[in-house]
Amino acid sequence: MRPRTLEEFVGQEHLVGPGKILRRAIEADRITSLILYGPPGCGKTALVQVIANRTKAAVEQLNATSAGVSDLREAIARAKERQRMPAPAPTAVGGARTILFIDEIHRFNKAQQDVLMPDVESGNPILIGATTFNPFFAILSALISRSLVCEFKPLSKEQVVILLTRALADKERGLGAMPIEADERALDHLATVSDGDARRALNALELAAITTSKTGGTIRLTLAAVEESIQKKAVVYDREDDAHYDTISAFIKSMRGSDPDATLYWLAKMLYAGEDPRFIARRLVICAAEDVGNADPQALVVATAAMHASEFVGLPECRIPLAQAAVYVACAPKSNAAYLGIERAMKDVEEGRTQAVPKHLQDASYAGAEKLGRGKDYKYAHDFPRHHVKQEYMPEPRTYYQPTDLGFEKTIKAWLERLRKPS
Repeated sequence: MRPRTLEEFVGQEHLVGPGKILRRAIEADRITSLILYGPPGCGKTALVQVIANRTKAAVEQLNATSAGVSDLREAIARAKERQRMPAPAPTAVGGARTILFIDEIHRFNKAQQDVLMPDVESGNPILIGATTFNPFFAILSALISRSLVCEFKPLSKEQVVILLTRALADKERGLGAMPIEADERALDHLATVSDGDARRALNALELAAITTSKTGGTIRLTLAAVEESIQKKAVVYDREDDAHYDTISAFIKSMRGSDPDATLYWLAKMLYAGEDPRFIARRLVICAAEDVGNADPQALVVATAAMHASEFVGLPECRIPLAQAAVYVACAPKSNAAYLGIERAMKDVEEGRTQAVPKHLQDASYAGAEKLGRGKDYKYAHDFPRHHVKQEYMPEPRTYYQPTDLGFEKTIKAWLERLRKPS
């Protein structure tokens, strides 16, 4: 079911949508070296096949898991031989071109990648490398600098449903010759649990089709049938429905309520149902700042680290840092004082008269500021005992931040009270 043309290709509109640079290069047959980076089953190899079908260049294909330096040298030698041959068309320049496609290119070590350098730099062969690893960590910077790095994104549920529907209808390459009736809920489930991996979804669809008995001459692919084929039950959880918002609400409220067990359950439900880990991580960060705040400032650090770790490692392992951070936030002492403080300040800014910045606090770093009186009589806090000095910081004083007696905020409260005592 791999696409044969750009018109059949589904997904990655940011790269191959109408008018995008990569699509224009493919249509003009002017491909330069590329690094295709993204999760499994999102179309990296499929796009190479589309390029191979459209280009006038020869295509050499290697898989870095099994190819060695000798295979690389042989492919490069064939590319050089083609270049010495007459051009395939009157408009072509420099003889026949070669595209060298290396799947799993991150598997090549530094020495193997070094073999590619001189010839890739000269433009023959044109390198197309595919990888599921971040190329900036897995591939030599010299190779990256000579290539266009194209990040592929997981396919959306809707895009996977398109591919499944197409496979059911295609009599030549798909399952169209079989008397199949597929429930909409069944296809929706396959698309959801495949997590943007078209290969996984299509394999599960095929397995369901060939293992489901006929009823009245028809293979009926129900939700139960596809659950068996992909070995994952359906959870009532639609990203656009109440279950989505109800579950994330329960997750946040469980953390706020200091219940780590409920927190882990709702986290597990979201991950199992195919929720985007980045969405969960964002809510974690917000909860750490809003509900824990300065009662334990480390909570925001842990939550932010989990967000970055989730982006870096991806599923399924990212469930581990997410769980660690969620449990930390749930178990931390709670304070929403900082949150309430910014809400009060925002309300004053929106509804009250805007206060002007006092002259002594205004920027005095530019030429002529002194003549305007900017920064005059400003007292530099570090020049005073305890690195604190009393002066006007706001024309009309307000109290927005009211720290609690919980966790580290108790220390903050005592320190502020000490600073605010009359001299």
